[in-house]
Amino acid sequence: MMLMLRNLLGLSLLALTSVPSPALADAPLQLPEIGDPASQAVSPQQEQELGEAFYRRLRQTVEFVDDPEIVNYLRGLGNHLAASSSEPERGFTFFIVKENSINAFAAPGGYIGAHSGLILAAQRESELAAVMAHEIAHVTQRHLARAYDSASRMNLPTAAAILASILIASQNSEAGQAALMSVQAGSIQRQINFTRSNEKEADRIGMQTLRDADFDPAGMPDFFDRLQQQSRYYGTPPPFLSTHPVTSDRISDAMSRIDQMAKEAPVQESLNFYLVRAKLRAASLEPQEAVNYFQKMDDDRVPAAARDYGLAQAYIGAGQTERALPLLRRLHEADPDRIAFRIALAEALSRQGETGRALKTYEAALALYPGNPVISHYYAQALVHAGEHQQAYDLLSRQLRQQPQTTDPELYRLLAKAASGLDRPAEAYEAMGEYYYRNGQTHAAIEQYELALQQKPEDFYASSRLEARLARLKREALAEREQD
Repeated sequence: MMLMLRNLLGLSLLALTSVPSPALADAPLQLPEIGDPASQAVSPQQEQELGEAFYRRLRQTVEFVDDPEIVNYLRGLGNHLAASSSEPERGFTFFIVKENSINAFAAPGGYIGAHSGLILAAQRESELAAVMAHEIAHVTQRHLARAYDSASRMNLPTAAAILASILIASQNSEAGQAALMSVQAGSIQRQINFTRSNEKEADRIGMQTLRDADFDPAGMPDFFDRLQQQSRYYGTPPPFLSTHPVTSDRISDAMSRIDQMAKEAPVQESLNFYLVRAKLRAASLEPQEAVNYFQKMDDDRVPAAARDYGLAQAYIGAGQTERALPLLRRLHEADPDRIAFRIALAEALSRQGETGRALKTYEAALALYPGNPVISHYYAQALVHAGEHQQAYDLLSRQLRQQPQTTDPELYRLLAKAASGLDRPAEAYEAMGEYYYRNGQTHAAIEQYELALQQKPEDFYASSRLEARLARLKREALAEREQD
């Protein structure tokens, strides 16, 4: 188990920014070589366990983008790329960290994160896809960083905490150093970034994945070249260039690979990319600032529909739904099957006080796309807000049965509200327990499960389920306390 953690820590260091920490070096450390036979002994289950622990720890310490529409888009993009990778059967979890810098990273168990700044910086979908394909290639090609020997003495929560702390340090060195000290990470001397050979291989494999997934392979050198030029202009490279050093040779190599690839028809960039980027941009600015941004926007590279959609989102955020509605009605009439337009129209109607019409809009959208997780989320939210607790409860229960491993904690909070509205306190506390747990708040989750058991559920199976879950949470909390 201890040797496994050493190896898993090495695997998890993929794509995280270098953390300068000379003050943390207590003593010289023996570093096992990359490719050491011991590194082959990591089982998928062990890797997954650390990945899950890392993800939950990250949930505690950094802010995520939880907008279901934006997250579902990135997840769909990532899964589409993964299906065209060298390991299409491998499971990945894609998520977004709310951070304006341009970066992406990989962690154990196929967890791949993107900064919101990366999505905003990409000018077309193939550029964003290029970075995601590059990260997927780092995982599938098993580019193991050197693992410190002292990691073999870490338990699972400690290793996960250190991984999360390294990531925090890549955004804020002072906060990151404090976080590293808080998890007793004095044994970590430095973070090892990818080697140039790793980078070139990830470029090569990633570009092949791009082509196989019907994206433009030129998205990779185009994006990297623009980052390099911006770095020269501003003097400070974005975090992505610190962890993935881009050289002129790498860009030239990528361009030459494009010349060798078979010429195909021009790639049609997805409108959904521009819509998601517009929504993210509107959310990243102050309300009136967002309105001004989209009112003045004059970029022919962005489809007119995306510009209007972004302005409508800005109006909604600024409380000017009466100005958003005409734009959204026009967009919906021109493209009635577009989920984003239906959801935005329903949300604007709801904020305008037209609850009945909003619910009918969601209902029609769900009938058109049965089981769609994004529509289900917003529809359930509107139902809870309207006091339609039974309908919301049924919808959420069905959705969670279909997606038991969902990474959308908000579904559980909505379920708790619906259950509470139906006078089902035990179920409400249980749902809130899951909400807290999936946000990395184990102790708060325990409190909710204890409250659920205090309701003395008459159903023997429900009571047994609660007791078993509570026991597991207490074991995890104990391990976390030992780590702290």
